[in-house]
Amino acid sequence: MRRIEESELIVNPDGSIYHLHILPEQLADDIIVVGDPQRVEIISSYFDTIECKIHNREFVTHTGTLNGKRLTVLATGIGTDNIDIVMNELDAVVNIDLKTRQVKNHKKSLNIVRLGTSGALQKDIPVDSFVFSSYGLGLDGLLNFYKDRDKVIDQEMTNAFVEYAEWNKDLARPYIVSASKNLEDKISKGMYKGITATAPGFYGPQGRELRLALSQPQINNILENFNYKNHVITNFEMETSAIYGLGSILGHQTATVCAIIANRYNKTYSADYKKTVVKLIEILLGHLTS
Repeated sequence: MRRIEESELIVNPDGSIYHLHILPEQLADDIIVVGDPQRVEIISSYFDTIECKIHNREFVTHTGTLNGKRLTVLATGIGTDNIDIVMNELDAVVNIDLKTRQVKNHKKSLNIVRLGTSGALQKDIPVDSFVFSSYGLGLDGLLNFYKDRDKVIDQEMTNAFVEYAEWNKDLARPYIVSASKNLEDKISKGMYKGITATAPGFYGPQGRELRLALSQPQINNILENFNYKNHVITNFEMETSAIYGLGSILGHQTATVCAIIANRYNKTYSADYKKTVVKLIEILLGHLTS
């Protein structure tokens, strides 16, 4: 059996995984991931008990229990590059023996739910509402670095988008991956549903122009008008496609719920988005622990 080299799987002196600094026993099977490290404290304040709090760089992890359910909440920081670290290290913690550096024979499947903020791309999705990402549309290119990419993407929908958008070949080829159906049934009640576009940046990749001219100035208009078998692109953010893609390849269940704090079509912004995020936290915790 292959032993993974020290340079490829980096383990800290205390036996924890390199970036996240967590040990296998510190991770619950149900995980909420957030971008903002400060949001971890808000979520874990609802826990009945807290087992551990770990902080390394932008990665903050709290594990505890709520209503008898063990949960981990983890801050990833922003972007699919960070998600590449988080998803690979979460999987390594449960599916690789960090002492022997060998992949375990029996694999564990984690439930990983992203709770984020996002901008709506459809005029009928108001600010302060919630969106469940039935699909993640990756404009980031991360999944293209992994061999099993084509095994998990929705090929027909992806090809339809590439053709419709007349996608610029100088950009990374997009990919579309679905959420976990089990998690969708469990947590999406009362939310808008659709395709969530994941961008590799906040400004140019999302059609925002400050001092730099854009090479794709019509990106938002392209996304707003895509429709595949009544699936439309509902919102823009920066992590979902990588969570769905890597999660699917690795055998984990993934989902994203977002508080809509802006509507890019109507040019509106939430008057108090933090209140909206707290409401979404309470809804998600209720669904996960019911």
